[in-house]
Amino acid sequence: MNAAATTDLPVVVIGAGPAGLAAAAHLVERGIEPLVLEAGPAAGAAVREWSHVRLFSTWGEVVDPAAEKLLAPTGWTRPDPDAYPSGGDWAELYLQPLAGVLGDRVRTGARVTGVSRAGRDRIVDADREQQPFVVHIDYSDGREERLFARSVIDASGTWTTPSPAGGSGLPALGEQAAANRITYRVPDLKDPAARSRFAGKRTAVIGTGASAFTALAYLADLAKAEDGAGTKAVWILRRGISGSTFGGGAADQLPARGALGLAAKAAVDEGHADAVTGFRTEAIERDGDGRLALVAEDGRRLDGVDEVIVLTGFRPDLSFLSEVRLGLDERLQAPLTLAPLIDPNQHSCGTVYPHGHRELAHPEQGIYLVGMKSYGRAPTFLAMTGYEQVRSVAAAIAGDLEAADKVELTLPETGVCGGAGLFDAPESDQSGSGCCTPAPQVIQVRVPAAVPAVAAAAADEAPSGGCCGS
Repeated sequence: MNAAATTDLPVVVIGAGPAGLAAAAHLVERGIEPLVLEAGPAAGAAVREWSHVRLFSTWGEVVDPAAEKLLAPTGWTRPDPDAYPSGGDWAELYLQPLAGVLGDRVRTGARVTGVSRAGRDRIVDADREQQPFVVHIDYSDGREERLFARSVIDASGTWTTPSPAGGSGLPALGEQAAANRITYRVPDLKDPAARSRFAGKRTAVIGTGASAFTALAYLADLAKAEDGAGTKAVWILRRGISGSTFGGGAADQLPARGALGLAAKAAVDEGHADAVTGFRTEAIERDGDGRLALVAEDGRRLDGVDEVIVLTGFRPDLSFLSEVRLGLDERLQAPLTLAPLIDPNQHSCGTVYPHGHRELAHPEQGIYLVGMKSYGRAPTFLAMTGYEQVRSVAAAIAGDLEAADKVELTLPETGVCGGAGLFDAPESDQSGSGCCTPAPQVIQVRVPAAVPAVAAAAADEAPSGGCCGS
């Protein structure tokens, strides 16, 4: 196939979430036909799975400008830019209407199972860049299809591949056997079935990010309800407690994100949750009474656990990209040039440098990982970052390198510098004082008087969803 014929092909966008639909909008704006392939039954399928969780970004920060232009002729108006949408709001009031405008450019129930170059596996060099991409699809009705594309934008996110409970990055021994007692999502405790599952139970929450804060706040809210007597959370931290444990607090330029950390702190302070520090889970066992016991690498046991909520982050699914040549950082699994800009050892959500098509490029020209997936295992992603990524990528595909290279983005600071790289550091290392690491223990954390207590930030008022909410 010659180069001219290749440019007549569509750009395949994998995933009809916020970044994928925004990419399609920018491509349409530039006169390029996108084809969006969504594995789920509807646009924003992953977002809908956390529809009960409120974002800590406002409507003004989660609507892409090109998408808004595409929606405007339909009479669509953006909700109050200062209001905080839930995941359900985001899907129903923005993502679904946007997919509707794109029409048959969006296919649902279409799971991408492989991407390659036509007639070339990853080994072959000859004439490689002149070949179009070939994309294999499995449809929910059992059909299979192969189609060709001029470029591929992978915006499939990381939602379907949560990280396990095991402290080594591998599943803990017994984790799969205990699957009926473990969830890797923030539960919707307004749902009667979920509420009865956790009410009056002792639940271990493993994780230290916004999702863990949300789960702790939700469980504390349940514990205070009439039907939640006896509900107790045990918060499992792989590190010790430090000043950064609860995020930016009052210093956070995303106030709702700061309030979320304070809500988690209030849950511990009020006795609805205990924190167990320095605990790296090695095994999950069954007690004699059918309850669970978590066993740490150092041999300590946490007995009498009824349920486990694992919120240790996500990782990218790269399995269907095995035949294309990706350049990924060995630690983060993010594009090599992007990785040092988003390294959570150094950066929070708000200290990431603006970046576009050049930082997202791979040895295989014409394929881009965007949105949450571009960050690999880094948890510091914001929706605004993804929108600027896809604007730049669409301009690059269109050949407008001047626009593609003009990357501008101003992000709110978190108030805390650093991230995952500090999580496993001894408590003394984080504080900068002392020379010995205290023995890990169950502790109660008090809210410092200098930090406003943001009305205990009730669970209903504590937005979450990670840095981007997806």
